[in-house]
Amino acid sequence: MAVGDWSKTWTFFEGEWHEGNVALWGVRTHAIWLGSSVFDGARVFEGVAPDLDLHCTRVNASAKTMFLNPVVSPERWIELTQEGRKRFAPDTPLYVRPMYWAERAGPLALPPDPESTRWCLALYETPMRKPEGFSITLSPFRRPTLETAPVDAKAGCLYPHNARAMFEAKSRGFDNAIVCDAAGNVAELANSNVFMAKDGVVYTPIPNGTFLAGITRMRTIKLLRGAGVTVVEAVLRYRDFETADEIFATGNASKQQPIIRIGERSLQPGPMFRKARELYWAYAHS
Repeated sequence: MAVGDWSKTWTFFEGEWHEGNVALWGVRTHAIWLGSSVFDGARVFEGVAPDLDLHCTRVNASAKTMFLNPVVSPERWIELTQEGRKRFAPDTPLYVRPMYWAERAGPLALPPDPESTRWCLALYETPMRKPEGFSITLSPFRRPTLETAPVDAKAGCLYPHNARAMFEAKSRGFDNAIVCDAAGNVAELANSNVFMAKDGVVYTPIPNGTFLAGITRMRTIKLLRGAGVTVVEAVLRYRDFETADEIFATGNASKQQPIIRIGERSLQPGPMFRKARELYWAYAHS
């Protein structure tokens, strides 16, 4: 049953395609009660879908982390994505979202019943954000550790905390926020990975188990290194970003975006951001 739209949407669920924002869950579905959902997000833009295979593989890994059965092979996810793309105009920018969730609780109520795992694939029209940049500040909130949350999965239950950091930043006039780990080292932005450049060297927080080292992040590092740029994964503090020559973000939604203000300091999109974006676009269309 379709319950309304934000943009044109097609969802593959229970063996067929449905148009619109389809109602998938009931009031007793474990996922909306106790948070047993995972997803991934790939992109289709300008007729290409870079690293789709990696996103499809990762959603299955996230399912296992959350005690769900990943019953769809990466190859099947890709096949369905190609089917779904045909329901849109050829150059429509799309967000591609494979999902798993548990329908029922297990014997102890809190854990999900893995055998009740359900899934869907949603494709919906989402324009790519122009690389106009955004502002950031330091969030008072911290990223959880692996001992306190399933940070090794792209799990729906993690995102309210990220939203809390973003809402707090917006209340102070910023678009986004740098979020640190429990030790006060920079982890990521509220919704994406973060890079900085200083004296011709690019730096990004070293993965330490408190955040997902994203697929676009990985691709950006490989492309920059392949072009001869020194990229260092390091322990970084907020002060490092305050004194950086340039800062940029990477994530699936917009790929690379420049940071144009940190605190009260204005920045310009720099040469490393431009190189990263140019390299990514060339890779995506190769």
